[in-house]
This record gives sequence, C-alpha cells and structure tokens, in this order.
Amino acid sequence: MCMNITAGLALLFGILLVFISQKFDGGSLSMLIQPVALCIVLGGSLCASLLNFNLVTVINAFKNLKSVFANIEDNSNKVIREIIEISYFARRNGLFAVQEVLPNVSDAFLARGVQLAIDVNNPTLVYDILSAEISYEEEEELISSRIFEALGGYAPTFGVVGAVIGLIQVMQNLQDLDAVGVGIATAFVATLYGVGFANLIFLPIAGNLKQKTREKILLKEVILQGIISIQMQENPAVIEEKLITYLKFRNKSTRLEGRRA
Repeated sequence: MCMNITAGLALLFGILLVFISQKFDGGSLSMLIQPVALCIVLGGSLCASLLNFNLVTVINAFKNLKSVFANIEDNSNKVIREIIEISYFARRNGLFAVQEVLPNVSDAFLARGVQLAIDVNNPTLVYDILSAEISYEEEEELISSRIFEALGGYAPTFGVVGAVIGLIQVMQNLQDLDAVGVGIATAFVATLYGVGFANLIFLPIAGNLKQKTREKILLKEVILQGIISIQMQENPAVIEEKLITYLKFRNKSTRLEGRRA
C-alpha cells in the first residue's frame, strides 16, 4: 500500500489556493489563522457527530481515512482469474474436489463462498446467504461516508455560529471603528472555516469512501455470480465471458479515473 499522491496534492493545493488568494488580494495571512474559530467549527461539528453517531462508529470512520490517502492494491484481476481457474478445475474434477485448492485462494470471501457452495447443495440458499453478507458489509462500509457527510453539513452551520459570536464581541466595541473592521473580518473567518472544511475536506472524503465501497461491493457481487455459476456447473467458457465483461468495465473505469486525475 502506497500513498495516493493525487488526493494528497489536491488537498494541499486546495488549502494553498485559499492562502494565495488572500495574499494576492492584499490581505494578511495571519487573519486566516483564528484558533477560536477553528475550535468552534471543528469542535462543534465533532460534538454534533458524536451526538448523532456513537463513539466507536466515529473513531472507525476516522481510521478509514487512511484508505482515502493510500493507494490500495487492486486485486480484482487476480480474483477473477481464480474464479475462472476454479470453474475449470470443478469442470474436470467435480465440485467437491475444489476443496483441495481453496487454501490457495487469495480472496477470503471467494474461498468462504465456494466452501459454502460445496457444503450446501442449494444455489438459491447460497445466493441468499452471501447476498445478505454483502448487504451487511455495504451498510457497515457506508456508515463512514455518512459520518463525513454529516460533518460536511455541520461545519458551515458552526461557521455561522462562530461568525455570530465574533460579531457579538464586535458590537461591544462600536466606539472603536478600527477595531470594528478587524473584528468583523475575524468573525467571518469562522464562516470561511466552516465552508472550507465542508467542501474541501469532509464532503470530498465522504465521496471518496463511498466510491471505494461501491467498487468493493461490486467485486463481491461479481464473485457471488461466479460462485453460483460454478455451483450450477455452468460451462467455464460462459463463466469466463461473464467475468471478462466485469473486467472490461473495471479497467475502463480505472482509465477514466486516471484521465480525470
């Protein structure tokens, strides 16, 4: 696993763009550094999320951040090849003989699914069991993206709260016009923080996590189709054609993402 350079650079340049714009407009960079506003936005958003979700779920969501900034090896091609090899092996030696090669299967879901297909001579039941497992995993994976979506919704609101608190402080010093101008500018930094964190960090992270979940679940659905096809003793050539269709779609999507990056 290596670092996702695109994600890291996108975040870095997004933050730098704000500071550079402030500098080109003749503003002071120190005006954008407001610890109190930062505490209000981040602290308030985090507290609201903890009220909405439980602590363990929020912690797990932040642990999943590593998948956003890391390039996880794509093993879909390897898994598809394993399914095809298993289908040809089962065609030659029978389904029960597949148990001999299961220890060499790299994907845990594929190995468990094939073992279930061997133990349960009922394709419908096997499909229902594995489909339920996929659905549960999808729901568990999506909760992390929902937490960051929630943070993206709370942050702008607490940015406004920070701005209002700052303006209240300004209203207490109306006799000093110079202080009023600086105070108003400082107050609106909280709004900038709220909108910036939401649209540059929280919501993009939520979208990234959701995309990775979609890819992971799609691969498992393809694996499930392969398992059922093997259990129903379909022609390995037909199974291979089904899986190649997925690979074509997957590789096309990867190329498109590369071009956009």
